[in-house]
Amino acid sequence: MGYTLAVLIVVGLLLWNGVKVVREYQRLVVFRLGRSTGDKGPGVVYIVPVIDKAVWVDLRELFLEIPAQTCITKDNAPISIDFLIYWKVVDPGLSVIKVGNFAGAAQGIATTGLRAVIGDIILDDVLAKRDQINQVLRAKLDEVTERWGVKVTTVEIREITPPKDVQEAMTRQMSAERSRRALVTEADGKKQAAITIAEGEKQAAILKAEGDRQAAILRAEGFSLALGKIFEVARTVDTNTMSLQYL
Repeated sequence: MGYTLAVLIVVGLLLWNGVKVVREYQRLVVFRLGRSTGDKGPGVVYIVPVIDKAVWVDLRELFLEIPAQTCITKDNAPISIDFLIYWKVVDPGLSVIKVGNFAGAAQGIATTGLRAVIGDIILDDVLAKRDQINQVLRAKLDEVTERWGVKVTTVEIREITPPKDVQEAMTRQMSAERSRRALVTEADGKKQAAITIAEGEKQAAILKAEGDRQAAILRAEGFSLALGKIFEVARTVDTNTMSLQYL
């Protein structure tokens, strides 16, 4: 009786051990007697103890940090570049069967691919066209990782460190550019001030001319009124003179 109970307990534990809860972002790649039977999940999955072996696969997007790599540009300038690779498993079975250590393999391929891409570009373009380099490198990596059931979603260059002499030249160039912008700003300010002064003088001249015109009109009107009065008085005088002559 005791032996039977022990056997039942062992069998029960084995059966319970075969129950796996696979989350939404996971898959379970099952091998039965060494042969893949496909991926299982999400949900409750049962594997046969002893006969089945299972490998957990994470379907979430992950990232791989590639340490700084020294590359030579097309114009023979040595530069140091470090970047990130974002990837995710799209075929759990292939990701387990086709590659044993994706991180290590991806790092080797990424380093080789980066040097090939940078070797076709001059230094100025490397510094100015980071997004294009990201796209080209991602495409090159994706060609290789596709057969592993892995999709490279993004490649992001974090830092590009050019040679020291180039850095010094860039610093001088930025300093010269800042000086140029300061001179342009100062010149624009002087120009605007001159325009403002000229505009003010123009408006003052217009106002003065308008005032002179109005004054001339008023003087002319006053002179005209005075002449009218004189003529009126003259007519009165002439009439009185004629009356005196007839007396």
